[in-house]
Amino acid sequence: MLRRKARRVGEFREGDHGDPLDPVQERRVRAVLALGGVPQADLLDGVQQVRLRLLERTASGREAPRDVSAWAAVVASNLAMDWHRAKRRQERLGERLASLRQPVAHPSGEETSLLSLAVARGLDDLPDPQRQVLVLRFYADLPVRGIAEELGIPEGTVKSRLHTAVRALRARLHEDEVV
Repeated sequence: MLRRKARRVGEFREGDHGDPLDPVQERRVRAVLALGGVPQADLLDGVQQVRLRLLERTASGREAPRDVSAWAAVVASNLAMDWHRAKRRQERLGERLASLRQPVAHPSGEETSLLSLAVARGLDDLPDPQRQVLVLRFYADLPVRGIAEELGIPEGTVKSRLHTAVRALRARLHEDEVV
């Protein structure tokens, strides 16, 4: 039984212009990308990305993978996941842009007054630390860092309190059927 040895990254020397992926490895990378849902038009870019990462790994002096073919397949799989994430980001961005293009209905004076009253009641119900960060962020228009400095607390605490306060206020407004 003949066994073909997988080439190792370490076999490439500085100045070597050979392809780091042999044809079998390239077909495997293409197959992994295709099975990962990457469109046919983007497969060549994915293969090039795998080659680039392999060459970057060689140039950086990191330890060579034991099996280049398996390593390349894992990188291709990760690239396919990255492709899907980027596609979802683009779709969400497109949806946001489309929603910005739609005309916004402005509430009447009475609706605005009701909303303001409901927000004021909701703010009154919040614990003092949450109300402080919410008012400083949305009414005083301070950034998270500025709020942290003003209150002498870590930025992570400000973010946590803001998140909790906004969630509680939103729930209160939905409970009162204002929004």
